[in-house]
Amino acid sequence: MSQVTRDSFWRTLDELADDPAFQARLHNEFPSQIESIADPVARRSFLKLMGASIALAGIGACTRQPAEKIVPYVRQPEEMVPGKPLFFATAMPLGGVATGLLVESHEGRPTKIEGNPEHPGSLGASDVFSQAAILGLYDPDRSQTLTNVGEIRPWAEFLAVIRAALTAQRALGGTGLRILTESVNSPTLTVQIRDLMQRFPSAKWHQWDPLGRENAKRGARIAFGRYVETRYQIDRADVILTLDADLLGGGPGSLRYARDFASRRRPEQAARMNRLYAIESMPTVTGSRADHRLPLKPSDIEAVARRLAASVGAQALELDPRTEAPRAVSPVATTWVDAIAKDLKAHRGASLVVAGDGQPAAVHALAHAMNDALGNVGRTLVYTNPVEAEPVDQLQSLKDLVADMNAGHVDALVIVGGNPVYTSPADVPFADAMNKVTLRVHLSLYNDETSALCHWQVPEAHFLEAWSDARGYDGTASIVQPLIAPLYGGKSAHELLAAMSDRPNRPAYELVRDFWRAQSRTADFETAWQHWLHDGVIPDTAFAPQSVSVAAGSGRTPPLPAPTPRGLEVAFRHDPSVLDGRFANNGWLQELPKPITKLTWDNAVLMSPATAERLRLTGTPGGHGGEHGQILSDVVELRYRGRSVRGAMFAVVGHPDDCVTVHLGYGRVRAGRLGTGAGFSAYAIRTSDALWHGDGLEIAGTGDRYALACTQYHHLMEGRGMVRAVTRDEFVRDPQSVREGPGIEATPPRTITLYPADHKYDGYKWGMAIDINSCIGCNACVVGCQAENNIPIVGKDQVLRGREMHWIRVDTYYRGLAARPETYFQPVPCMQCEDAPCEIVCPVGATVHSAEGLNDMVYNRCVGTRYCSNNCPYKVRRFNFFLYQDWSTPILKLGRNPDVTVRSRGVMEKCTYCVQRISAAKIESEKEDRPVRDGEIQTACQQACPADAIVFGNLNDPKSRVSRLQADVRNYALLGELNTRPRTTYLAAVRNGNPELEG
Repeated sequence: MSQVTRDSFWRTLDELADDPAFQARLHNEFPSQIESIADPVARRSFLKLMGASIALAGIGACTRQPAEKIVPYVRQPEEMVPGKPLFFATAMPLGGVATGLLVESHEGRPTKIEGNPEHPGSLGASDVFSQAAILGLYDPDRSQTLTNVGEIRPWAEFLAVIRAALTAQRALGGTGLRILTESVNSPTLTVQIRDLMQRFPSAKWHQWDPLGRENAKRGARIAFGRYVETRYQIDRADVILTLDADLLGGGPGSLRYARDFASRRRPEQAARMNRLYAIESMPTVTGSRADHRLPLKPSDIEAVARRLAASVGAQALELDPRTEAPRAVSPVATTWVDAIAKDLKAHRGASLVVAGDGQPAAVHALAHAMNDALGNVGRTLVYTNPVEAEPVDQLQSLKDLVADMNAGHVDALVIVGGNPVYTSPADVPFADAMNKVTLRVHLSLYNDETSALCHWQVPEAHFLEAWSDARGYDGTASIVQPLIAPLYGGKSAHELLAAMSDRPNRPAYELVRDFWRAQSRTADFETAWQHWLHDGVIPDTAFAPQSVSVAAGSGRTPPLPAPTPRGLEVAFRHDPSVLDGRFANNGWLQELPKPITKLTWDNAVLMSPATAERLRLTGTPGGHGGEHGQILSDVVELRYRGRSVRGAMFAVVGHPDDCVTVHLGYGRVRAGRLGTGAGFSAYAIRTSDALWHGDGLEIAGTGDRYALACTQYHHLMEGRGMVRAVTRDEFVRDPQSVREGPGIEATPPRTITLYPADHKYDGYKWGMAIDINSCIGCNACVVGCQAENNIPIVGKDQVLRGREMHWIRVDTYYRGLAARPETYFQPVPCMQCEDAPCEIVCPVGATVHSAEGLNDMVYNRCVGTRYCSNNCPYKVRRFNFFLYQDWSTPILKLGRNPDVTVRSRGVMEKCTYCVQRISAAKIESEKEDRPVRDGEIQTACQQACPADAIVFGNLNDPKSRVSRLQADVRNYALLGELNTRPRTTYLAAVRNGNPELEG
């Protein structure tokens, strides 16, 4: 009989089905080795080898680390104290929006990135891309030299060539000159491009950014007759509806939105708890945190949006009269529409409707109309008007450029960033057209697919190497200041545009500074400039709210397409780790388990379990042994509009039936050593008339199988319930409901232990609390920990064997049916157990308790027996099987945190509560003769978390935030029934469901 009930939490479909083979693998301690040994002789040989490996473990653990040379300062800068880091404010531009950052620098080497608390877009938080930017800076595969047709050339020669081309164009007014950029959010760069266009009035500036939000732009024009930006004020919303929008997991303002959303999820203030509805295709971070989530095919969401708009009285937006037979809405969706509309109308002025980038312009226009009808404008959202330039239709801009190149109208093409050869739609033959251009120049970080077809490849400076400026999600401007000189002599976009001006050698610093001097209204510009650099923001530069009305809109929603029951539907989405492919060579991001699928090093053809079963496709645990190994999946061929591509199938719970989702960004052919060849390119079948979704997809089996490295099967806890969750009504009625219920065992008395029952800590007693109700599963904590603690990547083969090295993992748990389950995320670092099972089994005392209650690892004692890992019920200890660190590439050494030991092979490692940060804060407090203040120490995971879900502090201080949280009624210990008395505890999740939709 199945052990999984309707109220049980589960992690995999095999666990939900209670598959006997899965249970056998789960309870076999060494499945990958013993299952493969059939005859007694081989088994005896195996045991001999095991004994020998234990006897020689001490020798293996004493592997000498490669020698490193240090060079003292000849003339030490006055402001620099060796060993003491400095912090500088800067910003990271991505997708036309900048995130405010603070960067830690050791002796001129940037080593760690955090969010800037002063920046309205980050509030001190960060995402996986900003955390991993350090590794991108030191990537040895970056473009390192200026080349002409593959030959290294000096900058002076390039200047001569570009000047000659511009001289030839001057007489023609620039008729044959084209500039192609991604979305530009730098005020200075915008002015430079405008100046160039004025000097060459017949030249054209084109834009193509795979991260561009074209549907949102078109939707605004339909609703208002002109383009406006939308800025959400999530903390003011009681009821939120997302229409295929990952509001919390990515895109402009997501860090701020996650923080504002989490601030309204405190069950102790039950009256202020918000409620989130998500109607979406591919499960997202936002949908996983929704109180109610309805999976629908992408094409069905517009019909639901139209019906919902009519239900809330959004009549100002004129629907196209040709829509006579709208797509049918299912009975389940109808029930949802009625309940959501009622809830939205009951919270007029405190509700919010958000449309996703993958939905057509009509859905965005309908969202605007609904917000207007509900009185939300000016309360839960505001509209702003960018001051730099009116955004262009980037898809049409790209098509126009391709047409001009094919017609022979382009003599010189300068591509500033981006990789259009790789990211262009399959039916827009950019590569073929570009080959007809006489002079082709590409500025980029990597020698990529576009660089291969250009005459000149100019190495681009990383944003941590160059001066610039950029605007945040609300328009707030920041100065992008470099932390280090260009490692490879790279040039910024400002310097490339300067090379095309009358002053070709003008530095970016001078350009940015002069622009803001002209904009400044203060008499003392020098003082203001220093403040802007220090704070990381330029005050009073946010876009002012605009007054717009849907009633004034001159547009009309396009007709709803008639349903076409042919083939499957396909949805294209940016990959959660590598986005559009620009981070394909970043090992931290490639090895990062994706929030929903938990896949690493690959993308896949994602579909629901029911669709996979109907198509007779399988993806099952296998290879190295069940839960510790790989997913062997069927390889399928996707045929779409005369094009095809092959990829491995992967079943995703909560995915709608009869459609598949494919992530962009993989299948690169020139992406560096790590990114080249990983996964398949979904761009190969993506067309301009179906950038985000379309129907008519055919799937054919190939008979091949492919190994996917999925960490969801790793570190399973033998079916024991790890997450606790109740509804808001249950919590209000009985707060103790989170501590009692099915599957929750009582904690034994503290006297039942091998340790002293009541050890007193006279000084500090460190602890952590993690709020499951706030965690959005974004993985920022994982990459933040990796960057802080010099954690290496291990590669796909080692992940297949269950050997990833992350010190903190984010487990995903489900409850309910696979078609539409509840989803919960649970970060799991070392629990820092008071009664630590790992300590009593270590034969050499390598894992010991500190005077402040930390479970420390003494690396030079560890002989690699791994007894501690076997005895850890939480499976949070990581063994360095091989020399995972790259010791042979000098540039990578610059990015490592000098405050943390770089481990060699043969030792166990784990979370330390960032003991180096604890020590630094204690030293400062002792110098000032005071105790460490609450909040003065932030662990790397805590500092990165956008949802403020992780809190660290001193448990001996009853007023500390962590003490208050651990005294909260929602607080519980993971596997507390084992009496390990963990210092890291959790706060149970509380869902704020709509009674009309419960069940």
